[in-house]
Amino acid sequence: MTMANDSEKDRSGLVESPLDEPADVEEAIFPSLEADRQEPDEAIFPAIESAPTSEGLEALYASSEAPATVGAAKPEAEKKATAVKTEKHAPARRKWALLVGALVIVGVAIAIFVYLRNQPKPVPTPKSTGGPMETTSTTTGMPDTAFKISPEKQQLIGVQYSTVEYQTISKSLRAVGKVAYDETKISRINPKIEGWIENVYVDFTGKLVQKGQPMLSIYSPDLVSTQEEYLLAIKGRRQLGESPFPEAVNFSESLVKSARRRLELWDINEQQIRELEKRGTPTRTMTLYAPTSGFVTTRNAFPRQRVMPETELYAIADLSTVWVLADIYAFEAADIKLGQPATVTISSYPGREFKGKITYIFPQVDNATRTLKVRVELANKNFALKPDMYGDVTLNINYGNRLAVPQEAVMDSGAEQLVYVSLGDSYFEPRKVQLGAKVDNKYVVIAGLKAGERVVTSGNFLIDSESKLKSASGGMGMPGMDMGGPKSDEKSPSQQNSMPGMDMGTPKPEQKISPQQNSMPGMDMSTPKPDERTQQSQSQTKRLKRKILYWYDAMDPSKHYNKPGKAPDGMDLVPKYADGKN
Repeated sequence: MTMANDSEKDRSGLVESPLDEPADVEEAIFPSLEADRQEPDEAIFPAIESAPTSEGLEALYASSEAPATVGAAKPEAEKKATAVKTEKHAPARRKWALLVGALVIVGVAIAIFVYLRNQPKPVPTPKSTGGPMETTSTTTGMPDTAFKISPEKQQLIGVQYSTVEYQTISKSLRAVGKVAYDETKISRINPKIEGWIENVYVDFTGKLVQKGQPMLSIYSPDLVSTQEEYLLAIKGRRQLGESPFPEAVNFSESLVKSARRRLELWDINEQQIRELEKRGTPTRTMTLYAPTSGFVTTRNAFPRQRVMPETELYAIADLSTVWVLADIYAFEAADIKLGQPATVTISSYPGREFKGKITYIFPQVDNATRTLKVRVELANKNFALKPDMYGDVTLNINYGNRLAVPQEAVMDSGAEQLVYVSLGDSYFEPRKVQLGAKVDNKYVVIAGLKAGERVVTSGNFLIDSESKLKSASGGMGMPGMDMGGPKSDEKSPSQQNSMPGMDMGTPKPEQKISPQQNSMPGMDMSTPKPDERTQQSQSQTKRLKRKILYWYDAMDPSKHYNKPGKAPDGMDLVPKYADGKN
């Protein structure tokens, strides 16, 4: 009973103890447990001095039942007291732990924000110092003339590309032609003797005559006398043929040959001479025959007309073949060759084509039309082609498999031909090319380009302007001059641009400049007021102390540069300060 009373007192003491003494509570809980745990051991297992008897063991067993019951009840009570005490102190401790954790997290977040806010943005330095170069690209392996245009600008410009490749190049050259006589088949008839025309058998121009057809008959006293001489020579040769003198025989033979030769030279044919020998008497007139077939183009023979050897009686043209004289422009003359096939079409014969070939190229260019005449020879079946007809001449020119570039990609200044080649990654290169013939909307490439390269076909004029702007801005930086921004150990801009022997720095405090020293006529160089001077010096000091992160183009703020200068669009570069103010 005593132990039970003690445990009741302990529980009442734990409940009534104040919250500000947690150490006493723990001492009150845990030492009592140890003491209580030792007491049952001592009560259950006391020291035994001698061997116990059966009566003693029974008494000992009976006495140990009560303490065991008390000891079992005591830990249960202490556990209940401890649980009640812990439940009262847990909310307060949890609140303090949460408050401390929140403060730590807020402090760490503030520190990270301040660090990132003050961290300067790195600006890469380009390798070239010739001008303001873009720092977002790499020019390793690029030609010196290469330049970059952003994809956004390319889209605004409307850049389009085409690939240089091998193609089968051919073209059709068209020219205007005129049908003409074949001059090699024109015959002119002259009498070769003096006399008078007796009969005319071809009495109008344009008549078709055949070879050997009689044209006219002519009387000539010389012709009659020559016939008589020939007949006498034949008679004398017959008489002297039996002479014993060979000289007389040879002489008579020579007279016959001479008279016969004279008749032949006057266009008297072999048949007429045989008829003369057979007849034995001279004829009063001589008939002239057509030497070739064709159309009579000229007639100057009329009955009873006196003619002379130089008189042209007829002109006959053979139209079995005709010529077409075509006018080719001088810049296309290099594509014309002898033997080149040609096709002639005449509006009078729609759908019909006349095939021929070039037989002659004239050696001179017409001074008025600046064209070169080309002769095409055609077969004229059924005399369909008439002289002085106009037609279209088509010449097919085949260049074979050649490297070609579109006409839109070529910028021809007269002195040189230029194309812009895409190098990839928005880089372009202006390149001079050597071009050949122009075929439709393409040029044959002789030198300057390779198969597979991409060239600009649309927007190249604006790209050319961009190239000139970039080259001009690159040439602004002179050798030996640093166009970059002032560093911490460098002088101010006014000191950098100063000339030898001149002090361009800020006047020292002890230096005084009078208004009359730098004054100009009509200008007020008076000293600023004290308050204005103070404001100007403060603003200048702030401007010099402000940190510059980079320079940028006001029209395109996404492009950053590490030096002041001119942007590709011609605008001055604007500095970007670390404090975010301009």
